[in-house]
Amino acid sequence: MESLFEPVVSGMTALFGREPTLNEMILIPMIPVFVSAFLIEWLYTAIKSGDSSLSQGKSFWWREVFANFSLGAGYYVSGALMNLLFVAALFTVVWDNRFYTMPINLGTVILAFFVQELCYYWYHRTAHRVRWFWTQHVSHHTGEIMNMSTAARQSILNGFVGTWMFYVPAVLIGFTPELMLGLLGANLAFQWFVHTESVPKLHPWIERWINTPSNHRVHHGRNKQYVDKNYGGVIMLYDHLFGTYEPEQEQVIYGTPRQIKSHNWFVLNLHEFVDMFRDAMAPGPISERLKHFWKPPAWQREGHEPIHTWTVERHEEVPVK
Repeated sequence: MESLFEPVVSGMTALFGREPTLNEMILIPMIPVFVSAFLIEWLYTAIKSGDSSLSQGKSFWWREVFANFSLGAGYYVSGALMNLLFVAALFTVVWDNRFYTMPINLGTVILAFFVQELCYYWYHRTAHRVRWFWTQHVSHHTGEIMNMSTAARQSILNGFVGTWMFYVPAVLIGFTPELMLGLLGANLAFQWFVHTESVPKLHPWIERWINTPSNHRVHHGRNKQYVDKNYGGVIMLYDHLFGTYEPEQEQVIYGTPRQIKSHNWFVLNLHEFVDMFRDAMAPGPISERLKHFWKPPAWQREGHEPIHTWTVERHEEVPVK
């Protein structure tokens, strides 16, 4: 089995200048599978609608898909660079100072799955409720259509804003960084297939406990009842435990409460980050200005009009929190 993967490992080592992480070993070889699944979805949708151009969105549809894949390419490259520069070294330091060492067996791998899901849940929830982390996650939610390419709509800011910190506790208590990153890679690979409208609601038991396409459509909605719901990666357990589960009922309207109107790669990656700093630098008491970094994305301080460097569309039906 080791010899089977040796050419892949060797090739990725040559590409990165280091051995790939288990996360990269899962996600990068899956790229052809992801693209193939998207093409099958596109063909299925085109046949079903009788329109190969998918003209319900006209050229907008293709601009969205191109933006999705270009953001995904930036995410892969920036992730590899961040691992090379500091993330891998940081996890090595954390591992060297762990409190305990978990043995690797079937039971601990199952436990690690639920621990990783908990870490992911709190990262994901924080990324919606704390503006610093929202600057990294917002690009994923600015898509106004839903298909598998939307899963590629990721940010170059992941490592920079510190999304890795949500997995530090798991490593400190004794789960290896490789195991945690591998499970995260599997989590993200699974999520590619829930970004679709081609799959209807499934059996109620599955909908209740698994992150299905229906559950994830809700997560991408800007409808009032859908905002900040369904954070789970593979399972919905923690959404039920922490009160953030919402089933799909009315048709989902995709996007964000303040929808950026752009397909520019730099704008999609950086618009919220730029606006956050511009808001924080605007005149006012320093104690209030600093709140722009940790308050929810839609928070407004008294006497200050939020700055939008690029065009946004405000959706009044979504509550400002």
